[in-house]
Amino acid sequence: MENRESKYLRAKERVEELKKFYGNLTSYIFVIGVLAIINYFTNEWRYMWFLWAAFGWGIGLVFHALKTFNLNPFFSKDWEERKIREFMDEEEKGGARWE
Repeated sequence: MENRESKYLRAKERVEELKKFYGNLTSYIFVIGVLAIINYFTNEWRYMWFLWAAFGWGIGLVFHALKTFNLNPFFSKDWEERKIREFMDEEEKGGARWE
């Protein structure tokens, strides 16, 4: 049985992950917005170079969101915990070693 303190620590870690993601998202929106404004005033959209920065940073932001919101069905926390329990059960039963 989990105690209240360990639940609190996990909830606190989750809140920290969310804060980091939302901080990253806010920075992305602000910086890309400023770059778009600079791009517009320097060449009036003849070449939209700010999209390169938006695309590159956006890829990182997508992966950050996948991790933060546990959207990866293959390697989520639940999957990790299930595998750990599975290996521990095998070890207790004297089954195959996974080393």
